[in-house]
Amino acid sequence: MSEHDLNWKYVDESVVEHESIAKARQQSLELGVEPVSPAVGAQLAVLAAAARARTLIEVGTGVGVSGLWMLLAARTSQLTSIDIETEYQQHAREHFADAGIAPARVRLIAGRAHEVLPRMNESSYDLVFIDADAPSVIEYVEHGLRLAKPGGIVLVARALWKGRVADPAKRDEAATAFRTLIAELAASAAVATSVSPAGDGLLQIVKLGA
Repeated sequence: MSEHDLNWKYVDESVVEHESIAKARQQSLELGVEPVSPAVGAQLAVLAAAARARTLIEVGTGVGVSGLWMLLAARTSQLTSIDIETEYQQHAREHFADAGIAPARVRLIAGRAHEVLPRMNESSYDLVFIDADAPSVIEYVEHGLRLAKPGGIVLVARALWKGRVADPAKRDEAATAFRTLIAELAASAAVATSVSPAGDGLLQIVKLGA
């Protein structure tokens, strides 16, 4: 095992998940829905808490793993979460309740993200998290930056896309989309960006104010 793999394994295994998150993760894996890794979940929690985020929006509910990480860390926040799979959202609702999260803190919207996002109010969210449909990531980030408040954070899961983004010879649609997105954001004066190698990569974007 390489030094990089050892570091990645250590970081992921050093995370202690809340019991409700562990239950949601287990169900997610049983359903064949890949949740964010523990290390990425922990980063979501740190960023949501550090930003004192009160308004969160998430593209890709799954069964609630990422939502739980953010809601349990940003304890006064409210989450809007979008997913096309209503069955998964019902499981997420149950996991949120199991964690003691008040129903009023969560709004689940069933629908396709590219249809729902244009209807959401711009500059209304402290934190936007995107974990869905990798080939459409550029479109989703454009929406995310529109929805984020000045100074708000946009986070994108799986930004290294199975190790393919770092290899320019890999030209599949998802890897190319992430590679293009990262390059364009790095050249923009309107945002500050960083890519964490935790999990399958977490792209972190701050929408700079005027």
